Amino acid sequence: MSQAMTANPEQLPASEQDRRQKLELNKLQKRLRRDVGQAIADFSMIEAGDKVMCCLSGGKDSYAMLDILLNLQKSAPVSFELIAVNLDQKQPGFPEEILPEYLKALGIEYHIIEKDTYSIVKEKVPEGKTTCGLCSRLRRGILYNFAEEHGVTKIALGHHRDDLLETLFLNMFYGGKLKTMPPVLHSDDGRNTVIRPLAYAREKDIARYAALREFPIIPCNLCGSQENLQRQVIKDMFKGWDKQHPGRLETMFRAICNVEPSHLADPNLYDFREGERLGGKRQAVQTASPEPDFGRLDVLNL
Repeated sequence: MSQAMTANPEQLPASEQDRRQKLELNKLQKRLRRDVGQAIADFSMIEAGDKVMCCLSGGKDSYAMLDILLNLQKSAPVSFELIAVNLDQKQPGFPEEILPEYLKALGIEYHIIEKDTYSIVKEKVPEGKTTCGLCSRLRRGILYNFAEEHGVTKIALGHHRDDLLETLFLNMFYGGKLKTMPPVLHSDDGRNTVIRPLAYAREKDIARYAALREFPIIPCNLCGSQENLQRQVIKDMFKGWDKQHPGRLETMFRAICNVEPSHLADPNLYDFREGERLGGKRQAVQTASPEPDFGRLDVLNL
């Protein structure tokens, strides 16, 4: 075996490192394009004439989602519009210039919404408690209202396959429910449709792709790092499984795509007396009580 094949990548000449990284980037982009394209087709996420709002947080997932959707838009069999939207929640230290500069360079239509939800979260949530729940609800409510006001037909969020699996286990362990975040979510009143184009994509693929693409990542701990979150416990559990039992996460994800109501125990999904499936409960974006100065807020029922 040649020395070039066995050498540590960091010990290789710069030209060879660059060549390998380009090959890896191309491979990852093709994989993510395939994953996103398949999810869009399987769940009818995007249709002709759609105006898709990509919600950007500044994290790796939303950057990758926008990047892949822009790539797919060039060769898609149907015509659709993409806009990017970020909510500046006024966290101390938030680098507000990063996203506008990045989006301006892409040449895409973008909007930066400025709302001080940080102060509301700090006021409402007791010291030491997790702020993520209220923060995300306020954020989504503002984004959903913006979407309605601007004629958006689909709201794209950057949740990936691992997020869906983590939410499934969080609901089972802590909520007593067998549910997760669906790839497509319709509101009962018809105001919003949420899509998750990365539903089939693995987090480790997205993380590596983001690193190779050198996205200008904005950290999500500006409001203060919160250790020992329940989701982090699930993430750590998954990492152990993925290392010790390769393929387990893939099998678990196939399971949530292959549900048999008659072999569970929910009488709302299956009539055990008559032996037939029922319509079941519908997940939806629901309307919550308004918060001061923010108007009507929509809460995503996760």
